[in-house]
Amino acid sequence: QVQLVESGGGLVQAGGSLRLSCAASGRTFSTYAMGWFRQAPGKGREFVTSISWSGGSTYYADSVKGRFTISRDNAKNTMYLQMNSLKPEDTAVYYCAADRDQWRLRVGLGDYWGQGTQVTVSS
Repeated sequence: QVQLVESGGGLVQAGGSLRLSCAASGRTFSTYAMGWFRQAPGKGREFVTSISWSGGSTYYADSVKGRFTISRDNAKNTMYLQMNSLKPEDTAVYYCAADRDQWRLRVGLGDYWGQGTQVTVSS
């Protein structure tokens, strides 16, 4: 069992930055691939980025490439999402997820999900 808690969301102006964190409980965090997803009002959940258990493999949605960076610290049981050059269209609730298989995350699946943190980007 893995419990995930996101933090770091908030209100930021366009062009600004935020760093989200996803803290995981349990001693098996380092064996899970992790991912970030988002859901904007009136839209479906969207894959943002994922990272392998070791951190050696990452994938990004085209919409965030070059602006967002995913990372993890297995010693701290925490994953991060550094978001730079934020745009109003990045406004959404951001969720972190964990799965043994990074490919499942890339197609929107995950064994464990957090409750989400709101990110609002004003123009």
